[in-house]
Amino acid sequence: MSQATQEPLISVENLSIRFRTGEGLVTAVDNVSFDIAAGEVLGLVGESGSGKSVTAKSLMLLNAENAVYGENSRITINTGEESIEVLQLKRPQDRKQIRGGLISMIFQEPMASFAPAMSVGSQMVEQLQIHTSMTKAEAKEHSIDMLDRVGISDASKRFKQYAFEFSGGMRQRAMIAMALSTKPRLLIADEPTTALDVTIQAQVIDLMLDLVEEFKMGILFITHDLGVIAQTADRVAVMYLGTLLETGPVRPVIRTPSHPYTQGLINALPRLDDLDAPLTPIPGDIPSPLERPAGCVFHTRCAQALADHCNTVVPSVTEVEPGHKVACVLRQPASSGNTP
Repeated sequence: MSQATQEPLISVENLSIRFRTGEGLVTAVDNVSFDIAAGEVLGLVGESGSGKSVTAKSLMLLNAENAVYGENSRITINTGEESIEVLQLKRPQDRKQIRGGLISMIFQEPMASFAPAMSVGSQMVEQLQIHTSMTKAEAKEHSIDMLDRVGISDASKRFKQYAFEFSGGMRQRAMIAMALSTKPRLLIADEPTTALDVTIQAQVIDLMLDLVEEFKMGILFITHDLGVIAQTADRVAVMYLGTLLETGPVRPVIRTPSHPYTQGLINALPRLDDLDAPLTPIPGDIPSPLERPAGCVFHTRCAQALADHCNTVVPSVTEVEPGHKVACVLRQPASSGNTP
């Protein structure tokens, strides 16, 4: 895995996102903060509905127009030459520098990312001409080279084909090639391997890690699969109902999880060393954002929840070891005012 530098490539501070709906303002992300350094992979994990994709889309201002960002929220990109305050980019021409330029995104289903009536090569060339000063001929040459570098054979032929002519694994590789062709500083990978079989999944992960080393970019890797994160990420952030419950270096978090939710995610994984061991799912379902619990957002499903406390008190963040933080009253020092 890659080695992170000290200077954050992107800093997210106190990010809160609510959506205007017919039911009123609905909280999707609540006071989330994290950094990603150049050459670092941050894994963002949690069940469906945890707010992972909404968080990721905010980095490129791709959330729907009814999104409302908190007044204390900040997203800062450090290019090495300047600092860009993402939430201050109001005009479309200003946002263009982050959408596909400084930041690129790959999705779980690549067919949703390619226009069916345009060849893959035409779309790659169009993107390069928007974000770079390349001529059409230069953009074509660069696109073919990128398709070749991600392992697509006969790239010059594939360049002329349409997405539906590609296999699933090949489409995913083509989408990675397209995302990386502008040499972004940050790559957002939103469940990029979920739809692939395990052999292609491993190839795509290896490819992404190789490209991190080569381009020295950061990656925000979004998934619900802790097994993938264990093999991919440098650090991990565990999200539930729009809140970060645990963050830290990937090995300490997975080997000695501190939050009951992280423990539950790990206990729900099948064990190859004990095939007869029963699966232990987390009880209940993630609540609707319309019915966001008071206190600790996980208390409605937590077997360790303290009566008349976890349902009313929002836990503060505690550092259980260097860089490993958890938001849970059970891990707070005895001297903490929140401890019952």
